[in-house]
Amino acid sequence: MSSPTGVPDDAWLVAIDLQNIFGDPQSPWAAPRFEESVDATLRLAEAFGERCVFTRFVAPQRPSGSWVPYYEEFSFALQPPDADVYRLDDRIATHAGRTVSATTFGKWGTDLAAITGPEPHLVVCGVATDCCVLSTVLPAADAGARVTVVTDACAGSTDEAHQQALAAMALYAPLVGFTTTDELLTTS
Repeated sequence: MSSPTGVPDDAWLVAIDLQNIFGDPQSPWAAPRFEESVDATLRLAEAFGERCVFTRFVAPQRPSGSWVPYYEEFSFALQPPDADVYRLDDRIATHAGRTVSATTFGKWGTDLAAITGPEPHLVVCGVATDCCVLSTVLPAADAGARVTVVTDACAGSTDEAHQQALAAMALYAPLVGFTTTDELLTTS
């Protein structure tokens, strides 16, 4: 069943990592279509109301394992979780009643499942399609979540990487489906 906005009543909006580090054009991790992703996410958050979860990627206090060489390459990002770079974009922060932070690309895990339930319907948007979105969508689908990716509410590290990530996630059909903001918000 859907609400008057077309949003499924059982769905949770999961907005991935709409943070300053990905939105600042001067950041090495800037997503070129970040602004479009924020605009679409704001429309979605309005429609989903209380059924929204926002995530944040944060650096660990001490990297270990494969994260050691990662942060050697991206040492600028080795900052505390409360650093400005890791804050949610100000426009998004006003909607972020529920927030899950993780030191991993993927956000599907016990913290997110505690909010949405273990086998939810997740409607996913955010950045970067080819990193944190992909790393959240695939484990969630594999764990039994029904996942819908809102393609125009995601932004990749590049347009090509965005398309490649969508193609990779499409391999998980029918566990993973796709829509656009307008399609989702159209009254059924």
